[in-house]
Amino acid sequence: MPIARGPLEVNIEAEPPFLERDGLKLNRNVVRKEFSGDMVGASEAQMIAAFTGTPGSAGYVAIEHFTGSVGGKSGSFVLQHSGVMNKGDARLEVTIVPDSGSGELAGISGTLGIDSDEDQHSYVLDYEQA
Repeated sequence: MPIARGPLEVNIEAEPPFLERDGLKLNRNVVRKEFSGDMVGASEAQMIAAFTGTPGSAGYVAIEHFTGSVGGKSGSFVLQHSGVMNKGDARLEVTIVPDSGSGELAGISGTLGIDSDEDQHSYVLDYEQA
């Protein structure tokens, strides 16, 4: 399975919570990313997040549209995010939505890992292309 790696710039446009009740906060954010390395391009995601009253416990879901190139092939595809933090223990799943690839990226499938070290982000995309 091919692997694409590189740095990632992340810009989050946080909006005020749309619901605050029972110690919970729910909000929507727009997340824009710039990818470089083996995956070159930009993406925009719509994210909904839930923050609890317990420090380090939260969850989010997002749909992200990427346009650019992977391994030298151009096109676009959609990523689906599901993230959960349990008292600081984080679990994140990011999957390419089946049949969402276009252009030379038609038929792409796989998963994306995101690493964050302070303000530095990087990605690892494990992918296949039919």
